[in-house]
Amino acid sequence: MIETLLKKTPLHPVEHQLGGKMVDFGGWELPVQYSSILDEHEAVRTHAGLFDVSHMGEVTVKGPQALPLLQRTTCNDVSKLEDGRAQYNGLLYPTAGFVDDILIYRMSGDDYFVVVNAANTDKDYEWLLECAKGMDVEVRNVSADYAQLALQGPEAERILQPLTDLDLSSMKYYRFAGGIVDGAASIVSRTGYTGEDGFEIYCEPEDGPRVFRTLVDRGVKPCGLGARDTLRLEAKMALYGNDIDHSTTPLEADLGWIVKLEKGDFMGREVLEREKAEGPRRKLIGFEMVDRGIGRHGYPVIDCGEEIGVVTSGTHSPTLKKAIGLAYLPLERSAPGSTFTILIRGKETRARVVPTPFYKRAKS
Repeated sequence: MIETLLKKTPLHPVEHQLGGKMVDFGGWELPVQYSSILDEHEAVRTHAGLFDVSHMGEVTVKGPQALPLLQRTTCNDVSKLEDGRAQYNGLLYPTAGFVDDILIYRMSGDDYFVVVNAANTDKDYEWLLECAKGMDVEVRNVSADYAQLALQGPEAERILQPLTDLDLSSMKYYRFAGGIVDGAASIVSRTGYTGEDGFEIYCEPEDGPRVFRTLVDRGVKPCGLGARDTLRLEAKMALYGNDIDHSTTPLEADLGWIVKLEKGDFMGREVLEREKAEGPRRKLIGFEMVDRGIGRHGYPVIDCGEEIGVVTSGTHSPTLKKAIGLAYLPLERSAPGSTFTILIRGKETRARVVPTPFYKRAKS
């Protein structure tokens, strides 16, 4: 009975055929793994892996005031985009808390394609609609029009090139183009959520299963949510609902590089201006465990029995062979090398602040 209530992506039948172990992920039935998380993680770091990310949402923002709307609702400078370029950005409330973290693709000067987190799709769409009232702009939720695949890993370009008419070697990071992939009209962007080189492919839902199957038949390992999480954590890529949410600001989340105060007025600007001048009260830091154990999401950080922070993400890193995680600590306790205590199932366990990202791929 519960299964029938879960949303399914266009790739759902293929994932079953390939033996995906399906779980409920924010109301979607998605594969957590096919072989094993370790196996899939290793494939992405050394060769290539393929993810179904069709649950992600897509919103188009078009019209004469498309740019002013996006400039007012986000903290990064959308005016810096050129056609064919994408940008990581924060969609903010007036409190400077995150509505969501998003990708913005500039199709043209008055046409933008916005990719949002699956669980936030309706909320983001409604927020943009509300902010667009009285403006000459059209905001549409087009999530049902796309399947999205993520081909990630050092061999992604070699594998994808024979299947597309695009020259992938000339496509730089955070660039995109429209083209054909395995016979399907697609948007292909050099982006990802793993810390590796790779591409995200947006195509029509009916084409998604064929493109996915073609890539698997060419030797690409299908990967699930488990490996996606360990990969993104090693690269210190934020997960909405864990590391960032409506109560955290970009400066607290160590995402100051997407805050462009000089661009003019935008949601939360006054809060961020004050926070930058005074310093945020807390900061999202990376840590590794000193004692045995894994600090996981929601575990308290304590000092003399008092809670002073919280772990937002934590796992055993397959690449580094150690327990790592992210946590919010008071700013004065956030310097690399500082030690602190995590309460793991009632036991006080030591951890150490370390520089991030935990993993960074070698530049080719």
